[in-house]
Amino acid sequence: MAQALLFPLIESGLLAEPSVRAVVASDASAQRLCQQRPGLAVGVDAAAAWSCEAVLLAVKPQQLEALAASAPAPTGQEPPLLISVLAGVTVARLQRLFPGWRIVRAVPNTPCLVRAGLTGLAWGEGVSAPQQAWVQQLFAQVGEVLLLPESQLDAFLALTSSGPAFVALVAEALADGAVAAGLPRLQAHHLAQRTLAGTAALLQEQQLHPAQLKDMVSSPGGTTIAGLRALESGGVRAALIEAVLAAAERSRQLG
Repeated sequence: MAQALLFPLIESGLLAEPSVRAVVASDASAQRLCQQRPGLAVGVDAAAAWSCEAVLLAVKPQQLEALAASAPAPTGQEPPLLISVLAGVTVARLQRLFPGWRIVRAVPNTPCLVRAGLTGLAWGEGVSAPQQAWVQQLFAQVGEVLLLPESQLDAFLALTSSGPAFVALVAEALADGAVAAGLPRLQAHHLAQRTLAGTAALLQEQQLHPAQLKDMVSSPGGTTIAGLRALESGGVRAALIEAVLAAAERSRQLG
């Protein structure tokens, strides 16, 4: 996720590559990242990052306590920013672990890689108006930004961050069905992806409720209603609802 955010920001010119200090977990990861971005300063020692005015925290939640124990307290007059993209980890917990930092909790999703992302933001105590504006500008480079109450971020994460995996599963299943019906594999994947993208564009641009679009396509006794009947028999709707709820609950557990 850090790379999904970092690379578009560098390419847009909002961040200058020499001003970025990237810290990764292993020498092998550092070597791979250096090959991707030769001008980027990459290392495994977190000390280089803690002196920056803004730190993007993108570690596994299980690594958080050990990382916080090694973080020095800020020394400058203006408290620096700690922008966390850790699933489920609350602002209150981050403020307790990183005293003296101004905390931002961000929930971006992987479509940020193609600048079609969604990011939910919640502010900790003391984040100044200029800092808020800078953070919003940062994430706006890779998609749409929403300011949300922190209580809504777990549901936001379940839909927008876990959602791409659910949609990918649907795309794969649709393509498998097309292969079973006689289409070549590569063509089936291409058509499934284009169908999902076109449907999303139609829903958004014409501001249609999903049920409206479903009814537009479903003629009496036709092919679509036969397929919808099969989906209802398979419990697809309930399964997707439960998937979002399960992801939201897991986010709360990680926090």
